[in-house]
Amino acid sequence: MRIFSGIQPTGAKHFGNYSGGFRQYAATQELGEAFFCVVDLHSITVEHDPKDLRERTLDLAAMLFATGLDPQRSTVFVQSHVTAHAESAWLLSAVTSYGQLGRMTQFKEKGERQEFVSAGLFTYPILMAGDILLYRTDRVPIGDDQRQHLELARDIAERFNARFGDTFVVPEGVYPEVGARIMDLQEPTKKMSTTGGTPQGTILMLDPPDVIRKKVKSAVTDSGSEVRRGDDKPGVTNLIDIMTVATGETPGAIEVRYDSGGYGQFKADVAEAVVALLEPVQERYRELRDDPGELQRLLRIGADKAREVTAPTLEAMYERMGFVRLR
Repeated sequence: MRIFSGIQPTGAKHFGNYSGGFRQYAATQELGEAFFCVVDLHSITVEHDPKDLRERTLDLAAMLFATGLDPQRSTVFVQSHVTAHAESAWLLSAVTSYGQLGRMTQFKEKGERQEFVSAGLFTYPILMAGDILLYRTDRVPIGDDQRQHLELARDIAERFNARFGDTFVVPEGVYPEVGARIMDLQEPTKKMSTTGGTPQGTILMLDPPDVIRKKVKSAVTDSGSEVRRGDDKPGVTNLIDIMTVATGETPGAIEVRYDSGGYGQFKADVAEAVVALLEPVQERYRELRDDPGELQRLLRIGADKAREVTAPTLEAMYERMGFVRLR
């Protein structure tokens, strides 16, 4: 089985990224040949600072390793180091309709927040499709907010195969049963985010323990004092999901344990569970960021492997679409 997923180096990474992405990556690398990509090309679809992009790219690479990706088991690399990604996006744009791109919810949401809407923001789902399809990917571990983009990638693969011959595997998504979408602690009807969320409601991966405790203890809860999941209790549901991710306990077991305890002790225990989970991650992250030579070495190994794997797929695309190839 071949596995691929990518994550953008934009913004400080938070617990929602861990729940919907990082922890899935570490788990799925055991299932087959795994490729995980820092998708820096996606980050230029909105206004960005070049220096910040460089630093965030290295930050994210270090975080991927710190959260459990093993360079002996997984190929971890930076998207722009493998030119096949940009090339495949242009080729796949020929089998992607304008109407499909216009229906992308994230484009509409992000476009509304931008004074200048780049063409890249409109077309980047094609780049994402290329990211996935180049590796003839079987499984894509992603967060719930990427379902629509994966469906587009599946449509593109099927259309290319029908028009030019069997070239791509049609990938399947892998979504976490619990914690697919962690919500803002202060606004639990909105997902946790460093751009659209609240600072106090966002647990950053590198937050100090006391900051984490303060954020969790000040989380918005709901009427009543029952610790249970439900549509009428978004705040408590979110905290239960966070504890499930941090400890591995089932939501049902957590509900039973705090059945009559009220919110105070529950919040305190959620905070301690998150602190215990993130402390070793933070330690490993700092080791890697303090050793740029080692981080570059690991990324170079990943890029070399990714180029080797994508070259035959890209060549097949050119051949089957009718391009003259130099021999």
